[in-house]
Amino acid sequence: MILTDREIELAIKHGQIELDPPPDDDAYSSTSLDLTLAENAEIWESPKGVKLFPGTVGFKYDTLKALKKSISLKDYTLERGAFVLGWTRETVGLPIGSRLAARVEGKSSLARLGIGIHLTAPTIHAGFKAQIQLEITNVSPNQIVLAPGMRVCQLIFEATLGTPVKGYAGQFVGQKAV
Repeated sequence: MILTDREIELAIKHGQIELDPPPDDDAYSSTSLDLTLAENAEIWESPKGVKLFPGTVGFKYDTLKALKKSISLKDYTLERGAFVLGWTRETVGLPIGSRLAARVEGKSSLARLGIGIHLTAPTIHAGFKAQIQLEITNVSPNQIVLAPGMRVCQLIFEATLGTPVKGYAGQFVGQKAV
């Protein structure tokens, strides 16, 4: 079951959804909540030809830190074909007892410009609490200027059938913008 704007507001009011900073009134849509872009992001600086082996036993994303560079998105131009790892300005928390999970989705206003906001990882698990990292791509023929604070994605909240035994415990627990 997807929560409507009214249920999202009530869930925030009662601590079932934690958002810091809290959303503005105009961030709500009928069945989603808009989030905004943080100021910092990361780009891959690895030279062409580097091979990554994510299927290797023990592979951890964190080992790739040396291949990335921190950047500011203030007046940042996302070139055609470019890829940047952005963040939501908001820290999102879904306490286990709330029986909620969420999906992060791009905004159609950006999609129509050729901007993808996440590649294949829309799930925000019950028990998650962190900023959300966004895999931002530009597949348009145009350059797109990104700006901190712009509405960049939306969360769609879903009620789970029961309370999970454990909360999110993946490798991105507590992730924060760089």
